[in-house]
Formats: sequence, structure tokens, C-alpha cells
Amino acid sequence: MRRPRIRGKAALGATAALGALGLAGLAVGQILPPLPAHPVTGVTPVGFLAAPIADTTPNAAQLQRGQYLVRAGDCVSCHMREGGDPLSGGFALKTPFGTIYSANITSDRETGIGGWTPDQFHRAMHDGIDDQGKNLYPALPYPWFRRISRADDDAMLAYLKTTPAVSYTPPPNKLPFPFNIRFLVKFWNVLFLKSTDFRADPRQSAEWNRGAYLVTGLGHCGGCHTPKNWLGADKGGQDLQSGKLDNWVAPDLTANPRTGLGGWSVEEVAEYLKTGRNARAGAGGAMADVITYSTSLLSDADRHAMAVYLKTRPAGAEPAIGAPDAHAMARGAAIYSDACASCHLENGVGQPRLFPPLGHDAVLQQADPTGLEHIILAGSRVGTSPAAPTPLTMPSFAWKLTDQQVADVSTYIRNSWGNRAAAVSSGSVRSLRKSLDLEAIRYTANSGDQN
Repeated sequence: MRRPRIRGKAALGATAALGALGLAGLAVGQILPPLPAHPVTGVTPVGFLAAPIADTTPNAAQLQRGQYLVRAGDCVSCHMREGGDPLSGGFALKTPFGTIYSANITSDRETGIGGWTPDQFHRAMHDGIDDQGKNLYPALPYPWFRRISRADDDAMLAYLKTTPAVSYTPPPNKLPFPFNIRFLVKFWNVLFLKSTDFRADPRQSAEWNRGAYLVTGLGHCGGCHTPKNWLGADKGGQDLQSGKLDNWVAPDLTANPRTGLGGWSVEEVAEYLKTGRNARAGAGGAMADVITYSTSLLSDADRHAMAVYLKTRPAGAEPAIGAPDAHAMARGAAIYSDACASCHLENGVGQPRLFPPLGHDAVLQQADPTGLEHIILAGSRVGTSPAAPTPLTMPSFAWKLTDQQVADVSTYIRNSWGNRAAAVSSGSVRSLRKSLDLEAIRYTANSGDQN
């Protein structure tokens, strides 16, 4: 089964129901509704994720549980390359240290994990060690996966062994010396692998603990939304305070009222996880994959639990922000009126659930403006070419706006309608344009700055 896709990565999810003292299993026989097309991209999720597992199937309860876990863990997003088969791997994970290709996790016994034992799978998920005893790079988010239960590990493997087998070997990783020495990962684990099995907080509600299990375990939200140090590990004390990866910014998920979820209600967070849209925002880039292959497929109760937990995450310190340059704001206002107001309207109120309102927008106010620059330059993209826009997706403006114009309109948007954020420089835009392989696109509407 093949289908078009968008790219980026971020993930959320897990499963099991909370008992009075901790985690119990997912209700046997839970049947979720048929999978919808993605509300932003129109892509329909992978078929075998939607196929109900009949109660009469041998080992049905474990397989149903495993199927839900694979949905919740967003396994498909990272383990399917463009044009490839689901779970067959080969997706290029671009890290600051080089490119790592995701593994084949289909049921194929030679190139996938069809021959793995439950102990081998558990060791990979908890310790980052493969079936040959080799260290896996933490591109596999085992620092988060190790929080899930052994029963959930076993259920995932049981289900994965029922998925279509695909014979495919991903390319070798492209990592320069010394990062290509796997043995060094052992030292990384000693330094940074601190997480343990999930432990419920008796001071919190069962729903809060359920959300914590989902967000911090199989969902590995911090893998994208937490800033990293120079060795690629989470920065201590900054959980979910925004991270950068693959030319995108995963925004702040804390209670910060300006850059985070402080202004969102629990219901708005849950709606966003279900549909990719709410009255405040629309999913794009990496998060669109997460919605398509993971959070839209969870139960309403699980999405609500995740929202409850996220709303309690403490905000970080606010950086000092100076006033933007008046000339840049004036230039940006003119560009906005010409290029943006037709959808987002002159006063930035947008058309909720169609074209997001821009005022008091957390994503636009992130300390790092890369996410806004990316969406202006590339729009919704497939591969390395700007995607043809649909009525509800953002088109690329790389052909129309110069680097300085992108910087000016970004500065204007980040400092209008109640927003407040640092100015954007043309050099930052120029660097991103190069990283996105968009330098060859000419400015057909304005040739004044070819950079």
C-alpha cells in the first residue's frame, strides 16, 4: 500500500487504561471509527491501521491492544519513506549529526522484525539494543519508550508481526566520524538515559496520570518539543519548552500564555489533536503527520487526558524582547496586505478552522522564527518541491518574496494583533532558503533582491 505524504516528525500517543493505582490494559474489543482523511492534507491513513481485529481472532485482545499502541506511537510516520510501504523504513531522519534511516519494522523475517523475540523487542524499546546486540541511535526514541509497560511492548510486537511483510533494507546511515561509531552511544546512555518505567503520581487524578503516560511514554512528545543540548539530549529543566528539528520548530507545549498552551482550553487542545484544527490553529509540517497517523486515531478519552496533562506543564522564563524596527514593520504591513490578507484578513482574525487567526498566536511567537519562515517559504511541501496548494493549505511564497521581504512580513506578523516576538533577519531567511533547496526559485513578482 502506497500513498502520498508530507514530511516532518513529531509524535504523541500510547495506550492502556488507568487503574486506581496505576496502569491497566486497554479495554478488550475496542472498535474505533473508520479512519478519516487527514483534515489538513486530505491523506488517508494506512489501511491496516483501520482494519478492525475481530474478537474471534486468536489472541484478539493482545492484537487489538497492539494495533492501538502502534497508532498511538505514530510508528508509521518515521518508518515509511516517501513512496515506500508502511513500516518498511528508509525514512531519512535528519539530525545535527548526520542522516539516520529508520528501520524496517514489518513482519518480514529477514529484513524486518518478524523473527524477533519479545525479549529482543523489549530490549530495543527500553535500552536501545537491537537483536544483534548493537546500540541503536536515540533517533529511535527509546528514552521515552522505556517508560511503557512490558505488556504494551509485547502487544506491539504481536501486532507488528501480523502486518504485511516487506522485504526492504534501508540505506546505511550517513554519519561522519566519530558519530558513526555505535559504541559511543553507550556513553551517551550513561550520561543521558535517566528515564525509568512510568510511575503514576498519587497526588494527581487518574486522567492526569493517563495523559502523563501518553505524553511522556510511547508518545515521546519531548523528542521534538523539548530543546536539545549539543549532544542531542534533552536540556534539563526545559521539558516541552520548544525544540528545533529538520528546519521546523516544534512549539512550546507548556502553560506559557504567549508561546505555549496557556491561552488554550483543554477542549481546544483535544480538538486540535483530533482534527488538526481548532479556532486558534491549523496543523502543518511535522505535526500534520502526527495528527494523521496517531492522535486522530486515539479515543476521545485519551486525547482529553493528554490535554489535561499538557495544560499543567510549567512555563519557562520569558526572554527580554525589544521593540521591532518601525521601517521593517511598515514594509511588512504592506507585504501582508498584498500576500496574506486575502485568507487571514487585514486584521489577522482569519477564518477559524479554515485559515487560522494570527493574533495572540503561540506558534508565531516562538523564540526561534524558523517555523514561520519555513511555512512562508515552502508552504505545505512534499519532498523538496513546494506542493501545489489546495483551498485550505498554505502555498509557497518563495517565488514571490525576497529574503528581506520574508523577514519583514515575519517581523510584522510576530508583532501585530497582540503578538510579541523578536525581529526576523534576512540572513536567517537566506540560510533557511538554502537548507530547503529553494534557492533556484526566482522572484517573478519582485526582482529587486536576488540575494
